[in-house]
Amino acid sequence: MEYRQLGHSGLRVSVLSLGTMTFGGKGKFAKVGNSDVAEARRHVDICLEAGVNFIDTADVYSAGGAETIVGEVLEHRRQDVLLATKARFPMGDGPNDRGLSRHHLIRACEASLRRLKTDYIDLYQLHEWDGLTPLEETLAALEHLVNAGKVRYVGLSNFSGWHIMKTLGVSERMASVRPVSQQIHYTLQAREAEYELLPIAQDQGLGVLIWSPLAGGLLSGKYRRDRKPEGTTRQLAQWNEPPVRDEEALYRIVDELVAIADDRGASAAQVAIAWLISSRLVSSVIIGARNEAQLRDNLQAADLVLGSAELQRLAQVSRPPLIYPYWHQAQTAADRLSPADLSLIAPYLRHP
Repeated sequence: MEYRQLGHSGLRVSVLSLGTMTFGGKGKFAKVGNSDVAEARRHVDICLEAGVNFIDTADVYSAGGAETIVGEVLEHRRQDVLLATKARFPMGDGPNDRGLSRHHLIRACEASLRRLKTDYIDLYQLHEWDGLTPLEETLAALEHLVNAGKVRYVGLSNFSGWHIMKTLGVSERMASVRPVSQQIHYTLQAREAEYELLPIAQDQGLGVLIWSPLAGGLLSGKYRRDRKPEGTTRQLAQWNEPPVRDEEALYRIVDELVAIADDRGASAAQVAIAWLISSRLVSSVIIGARNEAQLRDNLQAADLVLGSAELQRLAQVSRPPLIYPYWHQAQTAADRLSPADLSLIAPYLRHP
């Protein structure tokens, strides 16, 4: 297992990490998975044996149920892992039971600590933007949690580019806690992060954690033009996380994944995850599984190194259009672009 630095922090995280949205199976999360304590313990055992040292969860997963299971599983080996959780989404019916206010964040963190049966959280992440709470209030709450020893590092999740830069700017002005990472959605099917989020990560020294690397199973190879998994009733037109705006484009990507996988004696899922790992901007890819077989298959992606020709094939079939102002920069500013700029624009430049 390879380990990479988490942004500008001193932490080194395994290139694959364990996601726990499948733990608990309560409410809408039952559609994702319903692992109980025994199955979750087995999944954690498998990951630790493979060298995984990072586990990610959130208070909203199964209404706290996932955190409770993680706490049970890690009770006597907390020191063996880096533990991350998140807060922002509703955890009750009250008007203040959500958001990034000082009131909600501190209460949410203390509730997570109780469920996780731990004294500290290694990485506490803001799960989503809150446009109604001043960032000064949010960052002051995080500073309080860090100073109290309840949180060691802070991260962001699902923030836009300007949200991230505003957060970093306010934290610098306040001389407050500075986020070390962002957790984002990024796959061959959804490469929007390349426009702003990945260049920001490179420029500002943020670690990058990837959630749902198989696009909710779309890139597993199970969804093809002529077939879909048995028992599946959801149509691609109704898929909203991530949305499928071009079904044919999705199938072209899946075709290429399957072709490469067949050549390499691997699975399409392993190739999709290996493509993410191939980017040095990615710190860790968060994998989750409904069962042990899926988990073991995904973990094998850590040992799959794609060649330049394979990476080029995947790039050609999935590369997003160069939107404004980037196409203009490519045409008029190519002589003065930084490495962060080029992380997006370089493949579009015409070389003599």
